[in-house]
Amino acid sequence: MTREAVVVLCTAPAEQAESLARTVVDESLCACVNIVPQVRSVFRWQGAVDVVDEHLLVAKTTAAAADSLRDRLAQLHPYEVPEVLVLPVSAGLPAYLRWVADSVRD
Repeated sequence: MTREAVVVLCTAPAEQAESLARTVVDESLCACVNIVPQVRSVFRWQGAVDVVDEHLLVAKTTAAAADSLRDRLAQLHPYEVPEVLVLPVSAGLPAYLRWVADSVRD
C-alpha cells in the first residue's frame, strides 16, 4: 500500500452530495471533498439514454485508502451503480500532498 495521493470522482444527486462528502471526510477516508454543483450527466442505463442533473464529488485521498473510500461511497450512495472513479495524481504541491496523506486513515 502507498501514501501516494489519488482523486476519486463520484456523481450524486444534489440532495445527497453534501451528506456523502461529510460522511467520508468524517470517517477519515479522504482529506477533502469538493462538491461541484450542477453537472448534467447523459448516460445509457437499462437500454435507454437518460439525462440527469447531479453534483460532482471530487475527493482527495491516498492510494491505500482508495478501495475503502470507493466501497463506502457505493454503500452510502442511492444509485444502484454509482460512478466512482479513482484517478492517479502524478504531481502536486508537496505540502498539500503531505496534508492529504496525514488526513486519511489507511
